[in-house]
Amino acid sequence: MTESMICTTCGTQYPPNQPLPELCPICNDDRQYLPETGQNWTRLAELNKTHQVRISQLSAQIWSLKMQPDFAIANRALLVQSPGGNILWDCMPLLDEQTEDFIRSVGGLKAIAFSHPHYYTTMNEWAARFACPVYIHENDRPWILYPGEAIRLWNGARHELWDGIQIIHTGGHFPGSCVLHLPSETDRGTLLCGDSLLLSRSKRHLAVMFSYPNQILLPRDEFAAFDGRTAGLAFDNLHGAFDHQDLTGNAMTVFTTSMQRYRDSYGL
Repeated sequence: MTESMICTTCGTQYPPNQPLPELCPICNDDRQYLPETGQNWTRLAELNKTHQVRISQLSAQIWSLKMQPDFAIANRALLVQSPGGNILWDCMPLLDEQTEDFIRSVGGLKAIAFSHPHYYTTMNEWAARFACPVYIHENDRPWILYPGEAIRLWNGARHELWDGIQIIHTGGHFPGSCVLHLPSETDRGTLLCGDSLLLSRSKRHLAVMFSYPNQILLPRDEFAAFDGRTAGLAFDNLHGAFDHQDLTGNAMTVFTTSMQRYRDSYGL
């Protein structure tokens, strides 16, 4: 069997025994980019030789899993511990023995869920290793470039998991962009947002854009739809896709003021 190839710019894994595209469709899209060096590929076996995973605890319930050195989009996956079963929020390409052993030591995985297609990466490898389903919003079906048996498409505004945990459809960055709401940590809970929302360096603003690397704004109507879908959110803490994208205690205030700034800019 031909080994699966992985795009080095976004980390997307492609099916084995199928011709590779000339350009990765995830990167050859205005939300992402192709580097000046052009399209390049690697394999999981190579990543195992050159990279490892840093595991760090963000809270009593949440762990960050991050490849070192940085690879592809350099996002982190977030492991949520919950009595009814653990959830991996978004993926990173590398799943080595150390990481698998750690996850099993804290209860394994009951499900994988995604904010949007940039983090699908090696989701089929993760799902097979832990024998768990993968939840993706129906609106992002066209971006599933490596369909797998574990994928469960869902639609609508919210998908209930267990212990009060919900995947919430926001749209915006992608048509199927989502956030994960955890009710158990604080009075109003915690939001895991991938980069459906992106926390600024000052930690005083949350951005919602069509493309972050290419700095393309959402059209007015698409922001209005996002704003409507997120109007009922309530949370105290927030954890994003990248290191240092963490807010504790005042996350709802930052979200509220940020969305009002957008409304004012768009005349809504």
